[in-house]
Amino acid sequence: MARFTRAGAVVGALTLAASLALTGCGGGEKKPEFVGGASSDASATPGSAAPSTPSTPSGPPLTLSPANGTKSRPVSTEISAKLPDGGKVSAVTLTADGGGSVEGKLRTDGSAWVPSAPLKWGTRYTATVTASASDGTSSQGTSSFTTMAKPKSTIGSGLYLFDDKSYGVAMPVVTEFHPGIPKKDRAAVQKRMFVRTDPPQPGAWHWVSNGTQAYYRAPEYWKPGTTITVRIALAGVPLSNGRYGDVDRKATAKIGRSFEMKVDNANKKMTVYENGAPVRTIPVSLGKKSTPSSSGTMVVMEKKEATVFDTRDDPDPANRYVTDIQFAQRLTWGGEYIHAAPWSEHVQGRQNVSHGCVNVSMANARWLFDKTRIGDPITIKGTERRIAAGNGWTAWSVSWSEFVKGSALPVPSGGAGPAV
Repeated sequence: MARFTRAGAVVGALTLAASLALTGCGGGEKKPEFVGGASSDASATPGSAAPSTPSTPSGPPLTLSPANGTKSRPVSTEISAKLPDGGKVSAVTLTADGGGSVEGKLRTDGSAWVPSAPLKWGTRYTATVTASASDGTSSQGTSSFTTMAKPKSTIGSGLYLFDDKSYGVAMPVVTEFHPGIPKKDRAAVQKRMFVRTDPPQPGAWHWVSNGTQAYYRAPEYWKPGTTITVRIALAGVPLSNGRYGDVDRKATAKIGRSFEMKVDNANKKMTVYENGAPVRTIPVSLGKKSTPSSSGTMVVMEKKEATVFDTRDDPDPANRYVTDIQFAQRLTWGGEYIHAAPWSEHVQGRQNVSHGCVNVSMANARWLFDKTRIGDPITIKGTERRIAAGNGWTAWSVSWSEFVKGSALPVPSGGAGPAV
């Protein structure tokens, strides 16, 4: 069968169920905040939806989905049609009763037309699809349907990406769900999570085991200067637990210069690279054997010039303390940071004495703090434990071949392109 062809922030904070209580330097501090979401009560954006409709269809009528007369459709509804062999869609319009045309885009695989914003609750719409067949004839189908009333039970969601912000080359697209998405629902949810990059770079989604987070990344770090446009289009998406997605979330952000930190426990030094060239070597003190630092690739998640580490709730009395900290950069939810540690400067580069953090001198901590961005990567090797999946933005802690195994949908070799 022929398919469609391509036609062309409120801030919320959710508790991450996947957070791991690993021993580290910091306590349970506030996590980075989410971008805002567009309420599904908002009107869909009016405007021209597709090329103009041919005036006289000459082929057999098309059968559309949603079917004519359908009621209680989700506001995430997409428009599709059964096409004649060799058929290609030439026009799609969707109009609300009493309103103008709704904007939208065809999926790149030709399977459906996706409205650019959630539809209104409890509203009647009329969809018209026109397609051209290989023999030159054209076919048209029309369907009217009504969306459902606003549901009482929704699932919370979040997006850790902000408009007009510049991030490091390892910044994954991070979505969060509370409660987590069951395995049987992840494919349907992932199908509504759209990412586009400029310049184009393939990518894939990966779910953490309990479904509370999903990460999107490319096979390699993003190219410096990349623009990332994201739409997590979950408003009204039905789930098997009787809940519906809460809002659509959108963001367009930039990737800045390349800045990487690499730490080797063997020599207890950090080598800093900017745009691929080494620019500084920094002595470090990592976690002692009883509280080791995590090995693997992590990213800077948040930065605080001054904060307080309070670990008085640690089950081990030896790890309880309250300490003022400067130039702190979070790497894990469990409390591992890069930070200034003037008390350990005399052993930095020679001995590990921290509770899991990367200790550096005051001067080096200030220098790093002034240079880094959220999303800059740090790779630590040679310690007594590996970074645990979900303990931070761990998208880069596994190989690409392992990463794509966490997708709920098939991933083409080398990664997928944009879905719309």
